[in-house]
Amino acid sequence: MPIDIVVDAMGSDKAPEPEVRGAVLAARQYDVRVHLVGPEDKIRPLLRQALRGQRLPVFIVPASEWITMDDKAAQAVRAKRDSSMRVGLRMVREGLVSGSTHGPGKAAAFFTAGNTGAAMATAKMVLGMLGGVHRPALATIMPTSRGVPSLLLDVGANVDCDPDNLVQFAVMGNIYAKNVLHINTPRVGLLSIGEEDSKGNSLTRDTLPMLRALQGINFIGNVEGRDLFNGHSDVTVCDGFVGNVAIKSIEGCAHLMSQSLRESLKSTVTSQVGALLSRRAFADFKKRLDYSEYGGAPLLGVRGVCIVGHGSSNERAIMNGIRVAAEFAQAEVNSAIESTLQSA
Repeated sequence: MPIDIVVDAMGSDKAPEPEVRGAVLAARQYDVRVHLVGPEDKIRPLLRQALRGQRLPVFIVPASEWITMDDKAAQAVRAKRDSSMRVGLRMVREGLVSGSTHGPGKAAAFFTAGNTGAAMATAKMVLGMLGGVHRPALATIMPTSRGVPSLLLDVGANVDCDPDNLVQFAVMGNIYAKNVLHINTPRVGLLSIGEEDSKGNSLTRDTLPMLRALQGINFIGNVEGRDLFNGHSDVTVCDGFVGNVAIKSIEGCAHLMSQSLRESLKSTVTSQVGALLSRRAFADFKKRLDYSEYGGAPLLGVRGVCIVGHGSSNERAIMNGIRVAAEFAQAEVNSAIESTLQSA
């Protein structure tokens, strides 16, 4: 049975074109039905063009408003009651696919490449929180030298955290790594400035013994920033301030590496010949660092599935975001999180 994924068609920087094209790619490649939420007059011509006469399960759900990157999250969430974000998350909350012409279905997950703050605020308001969860956490997939992705959370949902929050993030990240990334016994680390127990600030030092005492996770102690890429840990936990600084620094570094490599390969005839001979290797290198391959960041802890993509997402990133949303919905992550935290 195909799974129904709801997409905010007005989220990305260049919306709705990447969303429409990404939805069509996902419908071709995966067993999904995609519901694009937004103004029909903007979406319909692009969808007709992208389909090229094909009959694919991509549908339009009307919404008269949308939240931009420049909108203040709290104000936009209250004022734009018919936004594509709010309509889409309401569909997930109600479990129904409404507004489309293909008949009844069940909305399993929501994806947006829109305003991250608004997405988090709207998800908390519309979907609500899982039982036992104090705060949601935004997680992101990281490439590693081992070839196995790792998970970093929180990367921006909570600027100020206490030790109890980080413990809950560890539990949620551990379950996501097991159920979605299919890592049997994830190694969970606490991001700090040194491996020694005495290193770090008051938050990490107070959190460390609580994670050591936590049953049901494979906690390996403090990890450092370099461990985000060497595969030393499968799940790395931090507060949203540190996580957001880390992820944006990583994005900037990846862009610098890519740009510098491109300039170096064009600098001489010899390097250009070498680049041609190594084209496949460079393509593989770029793919490993390309955010579009990872699909988006799950918002863990809300009562439903909400995936937040990058604002500059292209059609491939949208397609992979839809894939991640479907995998999350099918993995029963939320029920495992709820039962684990309520029994703790």
